[in-house]
Amino acid sequence: MKAILEDLSADNQINSFIINQYTTPNFEYRWHYHPEFELTLIESGIGDRFIGDSFESFQKGDLVLIGPDLPHTWMSDKEKNVVSAAVVIQFTNHFIERFLVLNEFSKLKKILEMSGQGLYFPNPPLEVISKMETINQKEGITRINILLEIFEILTELPYEVLASPFFQPIKNEENELRINTVCQYMLKNLSTDISLKNVAELIHLSESAFCKFFKKMTGKTYSDYLNEIRIGKACSLLTASDKTIAEIGFQTGFESITYFNRVFLRKKKRTPNEFRKMSRNNSDKSA
Repeated sequence: MKAILEDLSADNQINSFIINQYTTPNFEYRWHYHPEFELTLIESGIGDRFIGDSFESFQKGDLVLIGPDLPHTWMSDKEKNVVSAAVVIQFTNHFIERFLVLNEFSKLKKILEMSGQGLYFPNPPLEVISKMETINQKEGITRINILLEIFEILTELPYEVLASPFFQPIKNEENELRINTVCQYMLKNLSTDISLKNVAELIHLSESAFCKFFKKMTGKTYSDYLNEIRIGKACSLLTASDKTIAEIGFQTGFESITYFNRVFLRKKKRTPNEFRKMSRNNSDKSA
């Protein structure tokens, strides 16, 4: 499945920006990109978020700002049987650049520049959530004012950069098809032994040619990329299930608990057990 270019130009000729509110049984994997900026708030749902070469779990309250042409998708965990809903605001550079020439918008200009790698805002304040959920009920200049108010709050919030600086969006159609064939296969077979030989054969390359191609397209080695997806899935299981550390390690495709613990510590700067305790403590505090 290749990254899909979404054409929003017709709507943007009429409106300064687009607001969509989605409610669906599940967010399906739909790797796509578009020339507009996008601010997405998850109102409900559980699953995995893919932004460039970043793979993390998402849940209610997930707030992300995505720059133009950065591939992305959210994919629900269907086993949780949780209805998925989101508010998505999309706006063009043509709309926002008229504000960015003003000194008052210097902070906004900075985060929009950073959004080319995707920005995640942890624990967004209720004021932002409320404004995003009700902005579609407003009309005229009031809509623009509320959007600018949202931007003003975002400029004061801490954020995490998602995609690595090495990630370059893939525009070549043949390469899009190749990389998505590999990634779809990896996602479907996380719990199994996904050999380099098998994935290379998927796109008819030798193992050495595949490694060069994959590093060029993603900025990461194949093994590191695969481990990031597996650790992301493990984080979700550690947070939402009572399975043992060993069970989660094997379920996410690690051949030994020792290797799982080592990779997890390297990626998350804490052990799986420490991560689970931290997640549950944070959940208790927010309850």
